[in-house]
Amino acid sequence: MHDTRYATSGMVCSVDHLASAAGVAALDRGGSAADAAIATNAVLAVTAPHMCGLGGDLFALVHDGSPGEVTALNASGRAGSGADPDRLRAEGHERMPHLHDIRSVPVPGCVDGWLALHERYGRLPLPSLLEPAIRLASQGFAASPLMLAGARVAAGRPGGGDFAAVRAAGDRMTRPGVARALSAVAADGRAGFYLGEFGEGLLELGGGEYDRADLARPNADWVTPLAVRAFGHDVWSMPPNSQGYLLLMALGIADGLDLPASPGDPLWAHLLAEAARVSGHDRLALLHEDAKDLLSSGEIERRRALVDPARRLRLTAPAEPGDTTYLCAVDGDGMGVSLIQSNAAGFGSMLFEPHTGINLHNRGIGFSLTPGHPAEYGPGRRPPHTLAPALVTRPDGALRSVVGTMGGDAQPQILLQVITRLLRHGELPGEAVAAPRWRIGAAGTGFDTWYAPDDTVLDLEDGTPWSDGLAALGHPVTARPYGSTFGHAHLIDVRPDGVLAGAADPRALIGAAIGR
Repeated sequence: MHDTRYATSGMVCSVDHLASAAGVAALDRGGSAADAAIATNAVLAVTAPHMCGLGGDLFALVHDGSPGEVTALNASGRAGSGADPDRLRAEGHERMPHLHDIRSVPVPGCVDGWLALHERYGRLPLPSLLEPAIRLASQGFAASPLMLAGARVAAGRPGGGDFAAVRAAGDRMTRPGVARALSAVAADGRAGFYLGEFGEGLLELGGGEYDRADLARPNADWVTPLAVRAFGHDVWSMPPNSQGYLLLMALGIADGLDLPASPGDPLWAHLLAEAARVSGHDRLALLHEDAKDLLSSGEIERRRALVDPARRLRLTAPAEPGDTTYLCAVDGDGMGVSLIQSNAAGFGSMLFEPHTGINLHNRGIGFSLTPGHPAEYGPGRRPPHTLAPALVTRPDGALRSVVGTMGGDAQPQILLQVITRLLRHGELPGEAVAAPRWRIGAAGTGFDTWYAPDDTVLDLEDGTPWSDGLAALGHPVTARPYGSTFGHAHLIDVRPDGVLAGAADPRALIGAAIGR
């Protein structure tokens, strides 16, 4: 089942109907797409702590409505001044700790991201954008069915008392500490958050991992986006430390392959999966915050030549589900925002700032503990990130689409399929988003795909027609239920006549694409 919604003067898509409604309300008051994105994300920070929140990071792409004007915002946090890789290695760690360890918690960048986005593109006062989220946090909201399993665990963690009220979908819960933190941002900007109650609690919990200078340093930077030409359009994503280059490289490879006319053909899934594999198999060696020149035409052609239509490629790595939320907004003036915000794992590190109860992300799991690795854990460093929002422009530079997904390591793979369906096969947003997917699967946390790229399988979502054909081409395949493990992709497409066509992923259960 697929559902495409249409609008003429603005649209917001997100995983939660309350959040989408807050974004559209901002548009109704004359706000920009950036205002709508902030209002939407603020509500999600309250209602979807299993996916995102004030304790996480943020990336965004913005098309300001002028032809070709695409900007990129990196609001990912940095490791604290006390980051010590030698200590972790001495404790026997070969990888960053996944849960329950403050050393995998860089300073959260979300609030800095909101403030930077608002300063550059906002029209409405920030307090008015945060008001719906503050009201929900203080007065209560109905718990999402997607929150249930993690909430039971979170309720038993120090600082996780907000979640003790959640026993079934629809149970009413409040988040008074989050309401205070949002109110502090509304009143005093970043100082109210990073140097206020939240910041004091983070220093306390950190036990030397951070100092006050770490919290005083803004985490948001406007950076140059990456782009590749594919299927007659320019597709944009984030530069490193994001893994956005994997999406663009795979699209560049796929653009030169002889894709079947129908996505139902197993060869279609094979070619796209191989494009993803030859793009990503060496990500652990290549991706770090200072990486350059990952998308040269020669490199795309070299990797494309590795793809064999007749069989799965044997790859050798170099020597050495995640939980996120995506939202998008387009306003009546043609501004589009593609924003992704994340805790990494569900509820992040399962650590909670003790004063506000805000759960903290674990994006530090992207750091390496290999001595001398360019992504080695260390003070002031940003970890490699799975977050990879996307934005599509037409050849004349006009906005075509804003699209993204959650899904850990699989984000570029999911977007590869959705964007190919949209641009190459002309599917409607609802069709492209709802269609069953494959993903490159690996046992573990959802962030281990590329540790052993030849040992991965292709997880196939219920409803895919490819299983026998992919097995015949040499792919190990596994059947999986249709649902959140294959991401929540949301998409707004701008038709040539200016009408907006959007879809929220049905896997999100309570997601909504709302237009005006």
